[in-house]
Amino acid sequence: MLDLRYKTILGVALPMMVSGFIQSIVLLTDASFIARYSTDAFVAVGNGGLLYVTMYMALIGMGDGAQIIMARRIGEENTSAIGRVFGTSLITHFLLAILLFAVLFWIMPGAVLSYSKDAKIAMLQGQYVQIRSYALFFAMVTISIQALFLAKGKTWVVLVASIITALSNVVLDYGLIFGELGMPEMGLEGAALASTIADGLGMLFLVVYLFFSEERRAYKLFQYFSFNIASMIELLKVGSPLMLQGFSALATWTLFFTWLEQKGQFDVAVSQNIRSIYFLAFVPIWGFAGTTKTYISQYIGANEIDKIPIIQRKIQIMTVLFLLFTFHGAIFYPEAMVRMINPEEIYVQKSAEILRLITVSVFVFGFSSVYFQTIHGSGNTLHSMLIEFTCVFIYSICCYLFIKVWNFDVFWIWTVEYIYFILLGIFSLLYLRFYDWKKKIV
Repeated sequence: MLDLRYKTILGVALPMMVSGFIQSIVLLTDASFIARYSTDAFVAVGNGGLLYVTMYMALIGMGDGAQIIMARRIGEENTSAIGRVFGTSLITHFLLAILLFAVLFWIMPGAVLSYSKDAKIAMLQGQYVQIRSYALFFAMVTISIQALFLAKGKTWVVLVASIITALSNVVLDYGLIFGELGMPEMGLEGAALASTIADGLGMLFLVVYLFFSEERRAYKLFQYFSFNIASMIELLKVGSPLMLQGFSALATWTLFFTWLEQKGQFDVAVSQNIRSIYFLAFVPIWGFAGTTKTYISQYIGANEIDKIPIIQRKIQIMTVLFLLFTFHGAIFYPEAMVRMINPEEIYVQKSAEILRLITVSVFVFGFSSVYFQTIHGSGNTLHSMLIEFTCVFIYSICCYLFIKVWNFDVFWIWTVEYIYFILLGIFSLLYLRFYDWKKKIV
């Protein structure tokens, strides 16, 4: 079981943070490439990417459920159950991927045309998501394997897979968007194809590594590999609330950007700049989120509940320190950060102002997310879903009022981030303070 030294916590979190940082750099690079190709394509890829990530987060939610259960079994030293959980996770992910692919490939292109203000951008967005939707089948394998290694705390494997995905994506983006390196010039479709192929390469590495790994032998992974109804019920109990949480959170953000697109191209282009840079802030938050789930689940499995406040405090300190490192540019040189994404001067000043505005909200999220992830790690994911839904509901109402009713300037519209992050922290703290959440439920 993982110990509580800062060194060990960092050893688990750092590969996930580096992985997140690499993915954020790729996101910045993608946005930079496509912004230089076409402004319409830049907006379409941004909005289309959110549609894809919304579906992807549904898979991630089930993967998080598998991670929590496998970490619990590791804490209990019940290793024979891991193969059954892994097999059930992979098959469940496959069934879910088929459903999500159908929605993204056949339904969303027409839906986007029906609600979008700009028909050209809507058409480009549909082209992007149709190509990108094939990556869901790579993702369902990747997420299942990652859940196993994250539950073990062996996060460097996830890092290597991310590096392979990221580097291949940058090279393929450059070649397929602009027609360089002997590749055809495909523009927006090239961006979608590049990311999809890169996801496939990352998945291939994880499959090969798993086959030769010590985990396959130690857990007799393929010997116990099976689709087990009891394991599926357990996975759905823990994972389906997480799936719905991830889906609802990203769907709400997609709705936010849809309303901004209906407001005008300037507002949505500025906000896409913010969205691209925003993910730098999520690097330590998401890295320590996965670490929190693993630690909390293992220590509850080992019945060492008294160690949980120590885990929370140490992870909070490290999250804030790493946020200062990854997101300080939003305070000190936001204009330079914006120009890396989109060199069009018309968007730079407003984007920089918003970056400074949201900085404190990011630190609030980094601190409070540890409490929210504690609920996840405890297995009480139905309750965390209710907290998420409440926050998302209030957030959506505020977005509607700010954008559609009161027609705020885009600067003030982004204050909704404070509303969401503060509410998430308050509700999580109240839950941990007044509810009996420490008993084993998985």
